[in-house]
Amino acid sequence: MTLKANRQAATQSLSKKRLRLWLRLLKSTRRVEDELRRRLRAEFASTLPRFDVMSALSRAPDGMKMKEISKRLQVSNGNITGIVDKLNEEGLVLRVTPPHDRRSQIIRLTTKGHQEFARNAEAHSQWIDEIFGRLDEDDVDGMIRRLDHLTEKLEAQGKGD
Repeated sequence: MTLKANRQAATQSLSKKRLRLWLRLLKSTRRVEDELRRRLRAEFASTLPRFDVMSALSRAPDGMKMKEISKRLQVSNGNITGIVDKLNEEGLVLRVTPPHDRRSQIIRLTTKGHQEFARNAEAHSQWIDEIFGRLDEDDVDGMIRRLDHLTEKLEAQGKGD
């Protein structure tokens, strides 16, 4: 086999490995998300997107604009609007119109919203511990390092580096 043929074979092999990596990342993520969705539905009659919105708001004591929530969660404003509408109906969030910008709204968790999110977050933390319970500390640390490395590479690639 020529040097060029060897390089092509190695590139194709690495390309296939990258595809397998992507598929395994998806499969693992889906399994975890599916289990979290199931548990949120069963224990709190809630959803993962709703949990994510409340989580974002819980870290913003001054509230967030809808577009800020969308950006943080990397979803469309339309997806957020329906969730916020429902949370507002249930008294879990407030919509506040700032006097300086009457076209926008600031979304904040109410006291009831903070209390509900605290219960959800505590259960979520326990579930994550259970789901990843078969991984020891070395496994977890190694995966975190590798995923951080992947994130750095992807961010550099996105910047054109």
